[in-house]
Amino acid sequence: VQLQASGGGLVQTGGSLRVSCRASGRMFTGVGWFRQAPGKEREFVAGIDSSGSRTLYADSVKGRFTLSRDSAKTTVILQMDNLKPEDTAVYYCAARSSSSSLVFADRRYYNYWGQGTQVTVSS
Repeated sequence: VQLQASGGGLVQTGGSLRVSCRASGRMFTGVGWFRQAPGKEREFVAGIDSSGSRTLYADSVKGRFTLSRDSAKTTVILQMDNLKPEDTAVYYCAARSSSSSLVFADRRYYNYWGQGTQVTVSS
């Protein structure tokens, strides 16, 4: 499975961005978004299960970010609203190799990773 992340950019505080994760084929497994700021470890942002019915969000983004997947199961979209400077990071999408109704926040459960897309929020 090859993942392609896109949609990052520069936005002012309070603005919105949408980042997408497109797979080379249909994704029947869970997908997660992680981010890594300079000098910091990669952290979990949001995840969605195989069916798209269950999501999990980090406390820092809960209520501001929304994760969804299309019916064709090729793309997962992270809608980011009310962005803050502390959201600035490279955002990575990742997919599991097996389907599950659970959503995993630990990056060790993800087997495939996209190349990352930069999100910058100016104050």
